[in-house]
Amino acid sequence: MIIHLYEEYSVDCLKFLRGMFAFAIWDKRNQQLFLARDRVGIKPLYFTRTSRAFLFASEIKALLTDPDVDRTVNPNAIDLFLTFRYLPGTDTLLQGVHKLAPGHYLLLRDNRIVDHEYWDLDFTQRTSWRSMDEAAEALEDLLGQTVRDHMISDVPVGFLASGGVDSTALLSHAVEQTGKQIQTFTVGFSGEGFADERPYARAASRRFGTRHHEITMSAQDFQVYLPDYVWHMEEPVCEPPAIALHYVSKLARSHVKVLLSGEGGDEAFGGYPEYKNYALLERMKGLLPRQVRGVTGRALDLIGRATSSERIRKYGALAQRNMPDYYYSRVSSPNDTFNRNRHDLYNQDFLHQLRPNAATAQTRRHFARVAGQHPVNQMLYVDTKTWLPDDLLIKADRITMANSLELRVPFLDHKVLEFAAALPPVFKVKGRQTKRILKRSFADRVPPEIIRRKKTGFPVPFGRWLSGELREYVHDTLLAPQSVLTTYLNRSAIEDLLKAPGDTGSDLFSLLVLELCHQQVLGNSQGPERSEKTTQQQTC
Repeated sequence: MIIHLYEEYSVDCLKFLRGMFAFAIWDKRNQQLFLARDRVGIKPLYFTRTSRAFLFASEIKALLTDPDVDRTVNPNAIDLFLTFRYLPGTDTLLQGVHKLAPGHYLLLRDNRIVDHEYWDLDFTQRTSWRSMDEAAEALEDLLGQTVRDHMISDVPVGFLASGGVDSTALLSHAVEQTGKQIQTFTVGFSGEGFADERPYARAASRRFGTRHHEITMSAQDFQVYLPDYVWHMEEPVCEPPAIALHYVSKLARSHVKVLLSGEGGDEAFGGYPEYKNYALLERMKGLLPRQVRGVTGRALDLIGRATSSERIRKYGALAQRNMPDYYYSRVSSPNDTFNRNRHDLYNQDFLHQLRPNAATAQTRRHFARVAGQHPVNQMLYVDTKTWLPDDLLIKADRITMANSLELRVPFLDHKVLEFAAALPPVFKVKGRQTKRILKRSFADRVPPEIIRRKKTGFPVPFGRWLSGELREYVHDTLLAPQSVLTTYLNRSAIEDLLKAPGDTGSDLFSLLVLELCHQQVLGNSQGPERSEKTTQQQTC
């Protein structure tokens, strides 16, 4: 009875916690441990068992200080990483080390582990908004309150300004919450022909009167920090923008201790182009008899070949599949190199170690929970459960913490996520329009040129760098005699990938990450040497 009440009390406490957390409570009297992680996975939490102890930490490296921890590499985790470009779920690269899932708590008692889910995103709740304008007004009030809560701090607070709708909208509220001048930070890239967010960030700074700081990053900066990136991330993640985040965080560190960013707005309100494109594809498939879909897919494939359009060919192939079979996440699909050619890329010894259908199993269980929902909500749910915690948020937390900064993400407050989930899907995505309600909500706050700008994400030109200025470095790293990649891939496949024309940046970066992860994290390395060159800084 005492144990039951203890668990009930602990879970009740979780209901009142907001934002990011990962914590442990040791009940000495009843000899039991309670571990919990925040709802969406902003903060990490790892655990493992040895013959003598149960260990938990916020970093895998902390667990590896115990020599009893099993360092056997998990081959299925390698496959999952190359499939998704990140490592979804609770697996890590090590067989015996696991992640506590977001929105879960764990109880250890009588030498037995019990895992429970205490929160989930629910798309079945419906609100009775009479119009999108009414819902937009409510959203503006909610975000204003959320930003106010996230601005509470006894140390200076700054803003990562991308010049996008999300960060600019939050910045407008932050300015209203303080009588002090807010400092904003952004990054750009040396060279010509790259997308540049700095003009939009400057426009936001002028509009809201911030003290603005900029930094310029080069291909050499990118290469120099890459080993550090892997060291701090610990998990394999194909997230080149994290390196840019490091340099802008390093700049911010000398001015503030807390940063706010617009991370999560796209995942909550449907901001990525994949959401509109796949929703249109599913709508088209719904209008066609099943027996016609195959013909339509083949026709699109022929059109794509004739016009040399890989995009048309991609959608032609997907027209013949159900969404749970092709939507791994917004950054991964069956058309990706490592999924399309895995039997040619992987060597036979590695293939024989893998579980069949492990990739789709990761997402099918999430699709099962939202079966029958609108395609937009299905994609948002899958990304919230996989890509968001295991790619976007791990990047944001690890890189900013490595620079002694606390990053706060108001859009990922669970009240905001629950509000977004309860909205009609057409309030988020309709036809070619994305993030409709967010843009409606902040039409009077955000400069028109930012509202109308085409989404660019965090446009790090890593693909051009890896195939251009850094080509020799990539070649020497991936084909080094001591490289571990040939444990998994055929050497000839790596050579072909290095010679392949077109955009292979994400594939090459993934292999670099995998190679360096074995050197820096799984090996005996104490971390890369810190020898960063000075980047260009500017205050506006």
